[in-house]
Amino acid sequence: MIKVDNLSYSLPQKDLYNNISFTIEEGQHCAFIGASGSGKSTLIDIIMDPERYLFDGSLEMDQNCKIGYVSQFSQCDKSKETTVFEYIAQEFIRLEEEIAHICSQMENSSDIEVLLEKYQEASDKFDAIDGHDYESNINKKLNLANLSKHKDKMISELSGGEFKLIQVIKEMLNNPDLMIMDEPDVFLDFENLNALKNLINTHKKTILVITHNRYLLNNCFNKIIHLENTELQEFDGRFIDYNFSLLQTKIETQEIFIAEEEEIARNEALINILREKATYNAEASRGRALKARVKIQERLQERRIKAPFVYIKEPYINLTTDNEIEEEITALRVNNFGITFDDVLLKDVNFEIKSNDKVAIIGTNGVGKTTLMKEIFKNNNECIEINDNIELCYLSQMQGNGLNESSIILEEFYEAGFKNYGEVRRYISSYGFNEDILKQKISSLSGGERNILQLAKVSASRANMLLLDEPTSHLDTYSQMALEKAIQNYNGAILMISHDYQFIVNCMDYVLMIEDKTIRKVSMRKFRKMIYANYFDKDYLEIEQKKKLVETKIERALMDTNFELAKTLSKELEELIKLL
Repeated sequence: MIKVDNLSYSLPQKDLYNNISFTIEEGQHCAFIGASGSGKSTLIDIIMDPERYLFDGSLEMDQNCKIGYVSQFSQCDKSKETTVFEYIAQEFIRLEEEIAHICSQMENSSDIEVLLEKYQEASDKFDAIDGHDYESNINKKLNLANLSKHKDKMISELSGGEFKLIQVIKEMLNNPDLMIMDEPDVFLDFENLNALKNLINTHKKTILVITHNRYLLNNCFNKIIHLENTELQEFDGRFIDYNFSLLQTKIETQEIFIAEEEEIARNEALINILREKATYNAEASRGRALKARVKIQERLQERRIKAPFVYIKEPYINLTTDNEIEEEITALRVNNFGITFDDVLLKDVNFEIKSNDKVAIIGTNGVGKTTLMKEIFKNNNECIEINDNIELCYLSQMQGNGLNESSIILEEFYEAGFKNYGEVRRYISSYGFNEDILKQKISSLSGGERNILQLAKVSASRANMLLLDEPTSHLDTYSQMALEKAIQNYNGAILMISHDYQFIVNCMDYVLMIEDKTIRKVSMRKFRKMIYANYFDKDYLEIEQKKKLVETKIERALMDTNFELAKTLSKELEELIKLL
């Protein structure tokens, strides 16, 4: 379906791809993975509209290939008054109306041949998307995604996660030859994540999905494309097998690479000695010895294997506060709080958070988590009481609320209180941004890079209570782990909305669960049991977490050239994979 051969492409600030090649066959479900900012979304853009880009190499794809696309940044248009069913059925309804209009024209037109041609074209399009059964097909998809109850809802009433699923359904029902989705899992609660998994697994045609979500990666794909450090690897098979194969290959090739580098260095030292001797002794034998040694070096350089990608791009996220509270106080108290729009969203909400508590708010999409957090941040509701010693900082799940996308990065940090260019450059370098990016527009960054930038601004505020709404969205695995450490080391209070249950378990003290339009406090122990009972096979989360930690230890062992430790850890990883 797609063949990419030796494709290279650069942005003004950095190289994205260096002679990358891959194929996607018809019917494959392909996961596209790689660190934030490595160029995954740009490569998707090139596939969808190659005429817009000047790249080296070739991209072959059928000109008639119909592409369906779900963007990572798509948001519900709250101004559109249309139901979920009408939104999904837009193309079907449009074609039905077009066919009806052509038929009415035929009754009074003498130019019947032109109208017949238009009628046939519209009918063919309607048939291609199985238009005659579209109502039944929409109902089936909504049922598969557990969204049947939303069929007659206005799309303006949907949460971000629900709208993302509706978009996926809409694009799938338009019957594209290739379905492309850019981080469709962002903001989905676990029930909706399972719904997305079902939608992907029942889709019969070709799918290409950018994702960092391990649950989807482990359960949905039979091909992996991995973009890292301007290079690409492809693997036909499951992600879990690819990941293990990749680490084993890294161990083997890195060991050989280090040995070869040592040999090349020794040979270079000999060449330098011979060259020095030849400068003051012109004997022919010395010249021949030097030439021979240079030829050996050239052969070593030619046959040396390429260093595998082992660098872990883990930003240093440092959440600190200037107003650390030594004696524990009540930072936030909520009394009999409620939210009502057309219906009651929340009622009789009561809880308090101490000055060093780390608390997660959880609940299904659309139950009012973000609305509650915004009300806390605004702090003008009589039911919400914030201690005078508490300074709040808010990270929004909508990145446009925390960052001005038309600004350059430098301007964003000047507004945050930084005084000069050097201060900004030094500060953001620890977050993985180099100096070249300072004058780049925020709109040009990937979702993961924007989120890291938001976290850098939150950290710079030095507030002693953080309100974090989906802070792991768009982040790659290593950025998520860096954020986990930062939260664990933070000496203030945190109230966090998240659907990432592993992340919650790793760094939160307890959970506030929204159920039946109110909130109850749940211990971490009870929360874990509840999550297992509802969603996972026994011990899945623990095994997956142990697996991720062992993989990271292997990466670090490779960086330290400790190959014996890496091999030992590899055996440990193999046993964990068997358990999964």
